[in-house]
Amino acid sequence: QVQVEESGGGWVQAGGSLRLSCTASGSTFSYYALGWFRQAPGKERELVATVSEREDNTWYSDSVKGRFTISRDDAKNTVYLQMNSLKPEDTAVYYCAADPNGYSGSYYYKQHGMDYWGKGTLVTVSS
Repeated sequence: QVQVEESGGGWVQAGGSLRLSCTASGSTFSYYALGWFRQAPGKERELVATVSEREDNTWYSDSVKGRFTISRDDAKNTVYLQMNSLKPEDTAVYYCAADPNGYSGSYYYKQHGMDYWGKGTLVTVSS
C-alpha cells in the first residue's frame, strides 16, 4: 500500500503562484509514475500533469501548459507542481496520484486514473 499526501494548497490572487508538494511512501519511489489531477466544483476530474520515472517524460493538459511545471525529487519521495500565472478557472481540489508500475501514458491515466491517491488539497484563485 502506497500512502500519498499532498500539501501546499491555499488562496492566491489571479496571476500569482503556488507550489504543491506530494510525498508518496515506498522504497521504490523512483520507479513510480506520478500525476496531478484536479476537480473543480460541479466538474469531472481532470488530469493536469504527469511525470514518468527518471523524468523521461512529462505531460501537461492544454489548460495548464506553459504555466505549470511538474517535477520530482526521488531522494525525498516527493513530486511537485509549480503553478504560475494562476487563473480563477484553476480553482479546484488538486489530487496527487501514484502508479508504482511505471508510466502508462496520459491517455491511460485520463481513462483509468492511477493506483494510489492522496486526499487532495484545495487551491482557490480569486479574480
